[in-house]
Amino acid sequence: MIAIIDYGMGNLHSVSKAVERLGHQMKITSDAQEILSADGAILPGVGAFGDAMHYLRETGLREVVLQFAASGKPLLGICLGMQLLFSSSEEHGMHTGLDLLPGHVVRFQGDFKVPHMGWNRLSFRRPSALFEGLDEGYVYFVHSYHALPSRPSDLLATTDYYGEVAAVVGHENIYGMQFHPEKSGAMGMKLLENFVNLTLVRH
Repeated sequence: MIAIIDYGMGNLHSVSKAVERLGHQMKITSDAQEILSADGAILPGVGAFGDAMHYLRETGLREVVLQFAASGKPLLGICLGMQLLFSSSEEHGMHTGLDLLPGHVVRFQGDFKVPHMGWNRLSFRRPSALFEGLDEGYVYFVHSYHALPSRPSDLLATTDYYGEVAAVVGHENIYGMQFHPEKSGAMGMKLLENFVNLTLVRH
C-alpha cells in the first residue's frame, strides 16, 4: 500500500487517482500507523513552505515522515513536497525543512516570468531506477522556488528555465520531483509507476 500523506496542503486527489490508475493500492491518510506500515509514501504539497512545515509539526506528522524515511522504505516528495525534503527555504522568511536532503530552497531571480509554469524537458543527470524504460521528455511544472541540493550526487535530473533547475532529486530511499508527475501525461505516469515499483522490490 502507498500512503499519500495528508497534512492539509496537498494535491491529494490527483496524486491518489494517478496511483490508483497504476493499479496499486493507496490510501490518503494522516494516521501515523497507516503511514509507517505502508510499503511506500508520497508527500505531496501545494502552497507555502513555512505553512506546510507548520502543519507537519502541529499534526505530529513531521516526526512520522522522518521515522518513515529512516525505515528505508521509498519516500517521494512532489512539488512543494520535494522542497520540504531539504534543509531550509527562504520562502517568506527563513524556514527549516525536514533536512532529509542537504540543501536550500530559493526563489527564482531574474527578469523573467515567475512562477515557472508549463511543460519543460527533463535532462537525466544520473542513473536512477525512477528513469527505468524512459527517454528524456517533457513534464509539467508550477513553482516560484527551486531547490539547490548541497550534494551534486543528489541531482538526478534537471530542467532548463533561464539556467539549470533541480527537477528530480534522490538519495538512497528519498526521492523528490519538482514537477507534477500526475499531470505530466505518459512520462509522469511512468515516473510514478517506477516509484511504485521500488516499493514492490522490498517484498
